[in-house]
Formats: sequence, structure tokens, C-alpha cells
Amino acid sequence: MKRYGLPFVLLLVFALSACGGSEPEAQKQVEQTSQTITDMMGRSVTVPLNPTRVICSGPGCLRYLTYLQAQDLAVGVDSIEKRKTRIDARPYALANPQFEKLPMFGEFRGHDNPELIAALEPQPQVIFKTYRNMGTDPQELQNKTGIPVVSLDYGDLNARRGAMNTALTLMAKVLGRPERAQEVIRFIDDAAADLHDRAAKSAQHPSCYVGGIASKGPHGFRSTEPGYPPFAFLAAHNVAAPADGSKPARHADIAKEQIVQWEPDYIFVDLSTIRAGSEANSLYELNTDPSYKGLKACKEGRIFGVLPYNWYTSNHGNTLADAYFIGKTLYPDAFTDVDPVAKADEIYTFLVGKSVFNEMNKAFGSLAFKPLDPSVLRIGDKGEILAR
Repeated sequence: MKRYGLPFVLLLVFALSACGGSEPEAQKQVEQTSQTITDMMGRSVTVPLNPTRVICSGPGCLRYLTYLQAQDLAVGVDSIEKRKTRIDARPYALANPQFEKLPMFGEFRGHDNPELIAALEPQPQVIFKTYRNMGTDPQELQNKTGIPVVSLDYGDLNARRGAMNTALTLMAKVLGRPERAQEVIRFIDDAAADLHDRAAKSAQHPSCYVGGIASKGPHGFRSTEPGYPPFAFLAAHNVAAPADGSKPARHADIAKEQIVQWEPDYIFVDLSTIRAGSEANSLYELNTDPSYKGLKACKEGRIFGVLPYNWYTSNHGNTLADAYFIGKTLYPDAFTDVDPVAKADEIYTFLVGKSVFNEMNKAFGSLAFKPLDPSVLRIGDKGEILAR
């Protein structure tokens, strides 16, 4: 050191410092192109930062992508988006007709095809997957495709809203859109609080029942949801809810005799029932079965149509829209300022970016948010309205 002098020593120290810092800096640059998250199966998954190409597998997955305003990132769809059908109750799909034109990567309900995924051009950078027990296992799919798979728990708007919030937050984290997830969560929370507060101010507390709810296909009048979220938001007296306050079942087929015994003041018919065919839908049953025809709500004209709750799993936009209509029906004094149709389109515009109520309602014979008279309604085998 003494031989070469102080300038040389300083130069040597500077060079060594630069060399010593080069590896961490390079590592930092690599880390900035990806992130490791923990999905809702507890798996550690490394995904690209701000991916621009994704696919969504499983019921409701593409719905959440749309809620996060990231639908343009989808480079493929499952088979349900390719179906040509006259009746559709999925606002996210109605608002995004371009989904029909995207290549298919597998069958609906999570039955993914790794070969079709490998053939997608461009290739997805991330696969989101709901309902991990449906179809292909997330880890198996990741192993076969070499594409990171993020497993999500879809949740619901009632007892499992926390899972829904986590799913939206996690998807948004992967997509680099955390603010939008919080906006969606806040929007739903605010609507739920508004419904609850309005109902709490009403002096009326009639009993009610909803029939014809779909569950992996259309059903008749006995099909209901003991924890039906619109009723839960409104603290309504759902006759099908457990009397002891215990956790309600997700879905139930109620004995006809029990419905008659309950004698609900108001009856709501989930319009997905019309797909059950001419003699299996709720309206046909209400018109032809003497036990149902004898119900007070039937004789006094208190039967109303509501938009489908389940359509490729629970449909949150329809659920909130139905809740406002049901609230206005059960508690008119607390919802005087609410126009259910306008409110529905406000909800759809926020969640999926487009007003779709009229388009969707037209497919169901414009029966939503109206009193129904089963005696003058006739449904065809394909769900078409033959007479009214």
C-alpha cells in the first residue's frame, strides 16, 4: 500500500466496493420482475409482477377478474363462455361479449385441458383457479403447464364474505390492482350496511320464502337457500332459515308440506327456475299444485320474480340488486327513494362496467322485479315464455 500511494488504495477500495454490490443489485433487479404470494390453499406461488396475460378457471373466477376491471387480460376462457344460449344471467359475460371469441382452454367447472392451455397464443403468465376440488387440481395443473396457478376460495356474500374479500384482494395483488379490490369490497360493504339500516327502520316484518333457486342446474319451487343473502341483508324473516339461529345450510330442498305449514306472507321466485322446463318450473307448480295454490301469498297476489342468485356460482351483482327489490317489497316505508331497476344498473355499472338489467331481464320474459301471476304464465321446455 505504501509503495503504490494513497490514490491507488482509494481506487482499489472503490473497485472492491463496486464488485461487492453488483450481485445484490442484480438480484434486486430479478426480484422486481416477480413476487411470491401465498394462495388460498396455503401454497407459495411465484408470479410475474403485473402480468398482462391470464386465464381464469372455475365458477366465478372470470367474474372476479371483471370486478377488478382486468377482463382485457384474459387470453382464453372455459367452455361456458363459448355456449350459445338465449338465456344468460351473468352480468360479467353480458358486459363482455368478447369472451365468446377467445380460445377455449378447457371445460367449465374447472376441468382444464393442459394441452389446450399449451396451445394458447399468447401464453398466459398466470392461471387463477376457484373451487380447487372441481376438475384439475391446482398443483397438478401448474406441474403440467409450467404456469403458476393461484388457487382462490370464491366465498359468498353472507357467512363467507371474508373468503370473498381475501380472494379479491389476492387476485388484485397478483394483478397489481390493490386499490380496485378495496373499492369493490367497500362498495359491497356499503350496500349491505344500507340495506340493513333501511330494514331496521321499518315497522313491518313479514315472513318470506324464495323458491326455484338453481344449484348446479335449474330446480323447482322446493329448492331454496336457508341463508339467502338478500334476506340476510334485510334481516327478513326467512321461513327456511334455522329457527335456532344455527348456521344455515347452503342449499335445501324443502318438503311441500313444510312450505304449506310455514305459510309465508311473501313468495319470491328465482327466475332461473324457468330453465327447468314446462312442467318442472316453480310457476307451473304454483299454478297447478292445490297445496301451493292455497297459500295466502298465492291467493292474495304476493308472488314476485327475482333475478337468478346462482349462475355459474353465486352472482353477487344480482344478489345485491335482488336485495333492493325485496327490501322495497317487504319494507316499502324504508325504500321510498329506491327505484330497483335504476339501483340494479348502478350496481352492474360499478361491478362490470355496463348497465345490463334490461338485456338480462328480457331473456327471462321481463318477469324480474314484478308481481307474478302463475295462472297466466306458461313456460316452454327451453325456458321460453309461451303465454302470460
